[in-house]
Amino acid sequence: MKQTYRIAVIPGDGIGPEVVDQGLRVLERVAERFEFGLDLERFPFSTEHWLASGEIFPDPAFQQVQQMDAVLLGAIGDPRAPVGQMERGIIGRLRWDLDLFVNLRPIKLLDERFCPLKGKGPAQIDMMVVRENTEDAYVQKPVFEDQGGPEEVASQAMLYTRKGTERVIRYAFEMAKSRPRRHLTLIDKANAVRAQDLYTRVFAMVAKEYPEVETAHLYVDAACMRMIESPESIDTAVTTNLFGDIITDLGAMLQGGMGIAASANLHPGKVSLFESVHGSFPQAAGKNIANPLATINAVALMLDYLGEKQASVAVEGAVTQLLQSPQLKSLEVGVHKTDELGDLVLAGL
Repeated sequence: MKQTYRIAVIPGDGIGPEVVDQGLRVLERVAERFEFGLDLERFPFSTEHWLASGEIFPDPAFQQVQQMDAVLLGAIGDPRAPVGQMERGIIGRLRWDLDLFVNLRPIKLLDERFCPLKGKGPAQIDMMVVRENTEDAYVQKPVFEDQGGPEEVASQAMLYTRKGTERVIRYAFEMAKSRPRRHLTLIDKANAVRAQDLYTRVFAMVAKEYPEVETAHLYVDAACMRMIESPESIDTAVTTNLFGDIITDLGAMLQGGMGIAASANLHPGKVSLFESVHGSFPQAAGKNIANPLATINAVALMLDYLGEKQASVAVEGAVTQLLQSPQLKSLEVGVHKTDELGDLVLAGL
């Protein structure tokens, strides 16, 4: 009897529905080819839905999502909503309430013509960044004193726990152990943000259990410089939530831009979230000009997580083939149509 996976689909805002449609075309094709079933359930949660109903992500729907095998998310964000409201209410809730403590961001260049760095090619840019996903300043409440007044003070704590730090570092060591180079770099700013000494100490402790993994340490400013100067020096990296958000977007540009960058938000063994990392780009909504390759790459990450390794490799291979093909003229917005890029990936399959 074939395996059937229950997938929650949240197309979201802006270009989200368009890129998700292309991701689902690819997902359905490989499901047919590799003989597994799909039970897709779409959820309408978006700024448009909030404006019409007042709902952001109601509890009954969230409880349904908790019973799924995975979530595929398009994009969230719309200038008609208060800043951060929809992002925190949908993406934040999924990450934090599902305890998706790993944000996994592959940074892999597939064709040197898409890299802005002179003299760097696929051999030099192949990183896996493990970003802690449930702590740090992002999940703390902001505090404003004398708001709007001349003596205003705003603060938001960078809070880390031993549990949260240790579990993401252990995941990173396991990831590094599974990759050919077996090399893991800790990225923090413990010399200035002394609370991050917790990362330094836990990293050193866990490293003793992985003698086969070579380790290194970089402060986040030095890591940014290293990613530009000698990206080949970083293989697997582990870092905090805030710093991970910044350096992985830098990494996305090294591999060809946000249009092909995907992420997995994971709690091993539980329902997890897969998404493109670009924004909702509302100016392009409905114009069939958005790049769906990031969402298709997110589908590949989802398939790998679900255990459908052959299907994942097939999708990744089709995207690689396309990125290395003269058929792909550019990754600039509007050069290729959204559905055209979906067609090309399906042809590669």
